[in-house]
Amino acid sequence: MKTDRRWIALIILCLGGLMIVIDTTIVNIALPSIRTELGFSESALAWVINAYMLTFGGFLLLGGRMGDLYGQRRLFLIGLSLFTIASLVCGLASTQMMLIAARAVQGVGGAVVAAVALSLLMNMFTQPHERAKAMGIYGFVSAGGGSVGVLLGGLLVNSLDWHWVFLVNIPIGIAVFLLCIFLVPNTGPTEEKQHLDVGGAVTVTASLMLAVYGIVNGNALGWSSMQTLGTLAAAIVLFCAFLYIETHVKKPLMPLSLFKNRNLSVSSVIGILWSASMFTWFFLSALYMQLVLQYSPLQVGLAFLPGNLIMAAFSLGLSAMIVDRFGVRKPLALGMILVSLGLVLFALAPVGGSFLANVLPGMILLGFGAGVAFNPVLLAAMSDVPSHESGLASGVVNTAFMMGGALGLAILASLAAARTSALTSIGADHIAALNGGYHSAFLTGAAFAALAALTAYLFLRNASAPAEALQH
Repeated sequence: MKTDRRWIALIILCLGGLMIVIDTTIVNIALPSIRTELGFSESALAWVINAYMLTFGGFLLLGGRMGDLYGQRRLFLIGLSLFTIASLVCGLASTQMMLIAARAVQGVGGAVVAAVALSLLMNMFTQPHERAKAMGIYGFVSAGGGSVGVLLGGLLVNSLDWHWVFLVNIPIGIAVFLLCIFLVPNTGPTEEKQHLDVGGAVTVTASLMLAVYGIVNGNALGWSSMQTLGTLAAAIVLFCAFLYIETHVKKPLMPLSLFKNRNLSVSSVIGILWSASMFTWFFLSALYMQLVLQYSPLQVGLAFLPGNLIMAAFSLGLSAMIVDRFGVRKPLALGMILVSLGLVLFALAPVGGSFLANVLPGMILLGFGAGVAFNPVLLAAMSDVPSHESGLASGVVNTAFMMGGALGLAILASLAAARTSALTSIGADHIAALNGGYHSAFLTGAAFAALAALTAYLFLRNASAPAEALQH
C-alpha cells in the first residue's frame, strides 16, 4: 500500500475513533435538555450514560478478538454501521426506553470500532518511526476527543437541540464507511483457523458488564448495599470462570500468555490510572466551570481549547520525536507528572476564581502532560505484541482505559459527594461545599496520575532503543 494512501487511511480510522471518543462527553452537555423533553427522573437519566458504558466495556475484548479471527476491516465496518444506525435512532428517540436501548447498541458498535481501529493502525505502519508518528496522531484524537466533545456539545445544544448531538454522527459515519471500503486495507483474518471461544466470550463479556453495572450504580445504591456487593461478587465469579476456561480450551479468547508481555501488562495498569485521571480533568473541571464559576456550556468548551492545541502540537509531531529520542518510559512518566500537577492546580481553585489565574494554568499543564504521555502509553502496550494478537491486545488496553474511567469516576464522585455533604453539615454554603468536594476529587485524580508516573518509571521496560522495541 502506498505511503500517501496509508496516511489517508489513518485519517479515516481517526475519524471513526473520534466519533466514539466524542460520544463519551458530548452527551453530558445535552443531559439537562434530554431530561426535560423526555421526562427522565434523576436516577433514570443516568442510564443514558450507563447503558453506553455497560455495553462498551463489556464488548471490547470480544470485539478485538473477532477482528483477529474474521478480519479487522470487516469488523471495523460492522461496528461503525452499528454505531451510526444507533446514533440515528438516538437522535429520533421520542421515549426514554427507545433512547436507552439505542445507547446500549451504540456502546456495542463503539467497542468494536475502538478495539479494531488500533490494531488496523499497527498493521498498516510497521516501521518504528512511522508507527510512532501515526500513533501520535491517533493518540491526539483519543486524548483530545473528550474535550472536543464538550465544545461541540455546547455548540449543538445552544444553536440547535439535543437531538443533534447524536444526528451529527450520521454523515460522518456514512463518509467514514465509504472511504474505509476504498482506502483501508482488507487484511483478512490474522488467525488461520476461525474459531471463537464461546465460553470465554460469554463469561468475560458478562463479567465486564456486571462490573461496570456495579461501579456506575455504586453511588446511587450504596457501596455496601447487597445489590452492589452481589453484582460485583458475580462479576468476580464470572471472571474467575473466564480464567479457568482460558487455561483449558485449545483456542482461548484471550491467551493468558499474552500477559507475559511485560510492557502490555504494565501499560494496562497505567491505562487504568491514566483514564481515571483524565476523566477527572474532562468531567470535574467542566463541572467546576459550570456550577462554581457559572460558565455556559459553550464557554466550558472554549476553556478546553488551550489544552487541546498543546496536545495537538505534541501528538502530531513532537511526541514522535520525543519517543524516538528517549523511548517510552521517561516521556510517559514525565507526562503523568505534569497531569498530576495540573490537577493539583485545579484542586487549589477558589469559588471566585478567574480563567487566567485558576483555569488556564491547569489546562496548559494538562495539555502538555496528555500530549507527551498518550503516544508512549499506547506504543508501550502494543509494541511487542505479535500481529495475529494485535486486535486482542488493543481490546485489553481499551478495556483497561474504559474500566479505569468508570471506576475512577465512581470513586471521585463518591469522594466529592461525601466532602460536599460534610461541608454542608458544618454550615458551608452550597457553592463552597460543591467546590470543596471537587477539590477532594481533583487531589485524588492527581494521586492517580502520580501513581501512573511512578509505575511507568519503575516497571516499564527501558525502551532506550525504540526502533528495535517497536518491531514485531
